[in-house]
Amino acid sequence: MINYKLLTPGPLTTSETVKKEMMVDHCTWDNDYKQITQKIRRELLDLAHVSPEDYTAVLMQGSGTFGVESAITSSVGKDGKLLILSNGAYGERMADIAEHAGLKYRIEKFPYYEVPDAAVVAKVLDEDPEITHVSMVHSETTSGILNDIASVAKVVKERNKVYIVDAMSSFAGVEIPVQDLGIDFIISSANKCIQGVPGFTFIICKKSELMKCKGKAVSLSLDLYDQWKGMDGDGKWRFTSPTHVVLAFAKAMEELKEEGGIPARAKRYADNNKLLIEEMGKLGYKTYIDAEHQGPIITTFFYPEDANYTFSEMYEFIKARGYAIYPGKVTEAETFRIGNIGEIYKEDIEKLISIYKEFLASK
Repeated sequence: MINYKLLTPGPLTTSETVKKEMMVDHCTWDNDYKQITQKIRRELLDLAHVSPEDYTAVLMQGSGTFGVESAITSSVGKDGKLLILSNGAYGERMADIAEHAGLKYRIEKFPYYEVPDAAVVAKVLDEDPEITHVSMVHSETTSGILNDIASVAKVVKERNKVYIVDAMSSFAGVEIPVQDLGIDFIISSANKCIQGVPGFTFIICKKSELMKCKGKAVSLSLDLYDQWKGMDGDGKWRFTSPTHVVLAFAKAMEELKEEGGIPARAKRYADNNKLLIEEMGKLGYKTYIDAEHQGPIITTFFYPEDANYTFSEMYEFIKARGYAIYPGKVTEAETFRIGNIGEIYKEDIEKLISIYKEFLASK
């Protein structure tokens, strides 16, 4: 079995030391384990640039979508109405969540290659006073675009709406001044830029808005308020927690700090991304997103017009040489995606480019 590296938006390549943390079994009731949970929660607030007086962090079993669903279905409630700003599959998934939960919602769609326009958002909010909550994705990995959550935050908070941000693949990979922007709920996952493994999601919540969630949830297991009430006491998760994943995440948090925190990690990711785009460009691959809005997490590339190969051929050739890439998710264009987060460095990008050269020469 080849131990290949993942050039994806997560799950991603983790360090050997993070993997080794999962070799230990732990009891969920043990006080040492509960203190690990509490330490993680405190340190997540630091990464979000929020004060513990005003915000709290809640860990929730499951993938990132579980966290998004928890935040939406626990906060909007039957009397609220959610405005979803969508320019990709993950914005559309929010609508699916609202539909399944029976919540009132409106989705405002933008092209996958455009960021949601704050002026449009302002107009919609002024036209529809029923809207109480606004949600959007920060780093939309459908395309690789990095959405402008700050300009949207301004119009949302001017109108006193609750602001929910899916920062799944951006949190800790870029700086997000959560409190300054007035974000009420921001969601990410263990297996993204903090470089842990899949198994839980986390929601950083403004306490005043979290208090309003009491009794609103439409799900037992995804009740954000009840999860917080149990966890805030002594660190005990309501239901069985992914103990091995939590231990790995705690180690990943240490390694983020050792690297130099978000500034150092953001620079590494951005440098990876810049090198990738430059070198792929020399081979004839153009990006789907323009340079102004291209995020540093994952990049969507068009196939060259004269391409005489399939994604499967390309994927298997690259995988056999130690790397895994992603198929395209943009429906109206022939594309594929390459991520550069996780334990990925300059030499990995250079190695990938050499593999591409070898692949193209074989065609």
